[in-house]
Amino acid sequence: MKTNPGRFFEDYRLGETIRHATPRTVTSGDVALYTALYGSRFAVQSSDAFARAIGYPRSPLDDLLTFHVVFGKTVPDISLNALANLGYAEGGFRRPVYPGETLSTVSEVIGLKESSNRQTGVVYVRSTGSDEKGETVLSYCRWVLVRKRDPEATIAQEHVPTFAKVVDPSDLAGALPPLDASAYDLELAGSPHRFADYQAGEKIDHVDGMTVEEAEHQIATRLYQNTAKVHFDAVATRETKFGKRLIYGGHVISLARALSFNGLANAFALAGINAGRHVAPLFAGDTVYAWSEVVERAELPGRTDIGALRLRTVATKNQPCGAYPDRQGEGYDPAVILDLDYWAFIPR
Repeated sequence: MKTNPGRFFEDYRLGETIRHATPRTVTSGDVALYTALYGSRFAVQSSDAFARAIGYPRSPLDDLLTFHVVFGKTVPDISLNALANLGYAEGGFRRPVYPGETLSTVSEVIGLKESSNRQTGVVYVRSTGSDEKGETVLSYCRWVLVRKRDPEATIAQEHVPTFAKVVDPSDLAGALPPLDASAYDLELAGSPHRFADYQAGEKIDHVDGMTVEEAEHQIATRLYQNTAKVHFDAVATRETKFGKRLIYGGHVISLARALSFNGLANAFALAGINAGRHVAPLFAGDTVYAWSEVVERAELPGRTDIGALRLRTVATKNQPCGAYPDRQGEGYDPAVILDLDYWAFIPR
């Protein structure tokens, strides 16, 4: 066969390394399209002048644009035949990425677990994105539910990995250059609130909503060269549980992050992803809302310019978040679609 049908669950082997195809040079065009898709307004990623004033050489890419490009490389080998992307852990943004850099991705299979119905299995991978010099820019773990080609097929070895519940933000603080917090213009940034203004346990309703259109979520997914069938092939998805295309989970993450500007405008850079779960699917025509909880604050050794906020952002569909819809018993409020636990850097 000269075409690639994608891997099925029984095609993976514990411990194997997969070098993904198609390195991707990111450009200012990607940045502009990303902004058009999500409307993100964080000043450091929006203005070269603002970024230079506080110590960057120029405005870096939005961290989630880096994430999506690195993630997109993995899809033909990891999740082309996936039914669902289930979760994330141990994510670390190792340094800013700038337009003109070329990103590529390598993944290691760190876990395999067949489902009880023998129709599917969960594949766990650790993916690492690197620049053209081979320096790591991002690493993260994820697990995905993948179809089996043959329900009777067996795998040689099963293993379910364990993950740290929280990554150490001190290990990630070196990702940012030394910054001049006194030059951080709060008026231009859009919020007066710095590190000390947030308290653990505080909840923030981000107020705004954004309706997802069919064309834009497919443009976004193509931007990242994500080829998963569930996002594009309307004929193939007629036979699935939902009978229609699903919106890429990363699209939801970027929407929630963009909405979080209203309340967290100065949490300008992502440091790490502690845990993430796509609770329910999103479809074109749905409207996304979000709220965040400040889980904890962290001082960073050797850094007097920035601190870290551990945030938990919950996104919903078709329901504003004034009542903070959340977990309900062993499940979630029916409106919840995303539960993301992460660290963000904020000026002191």
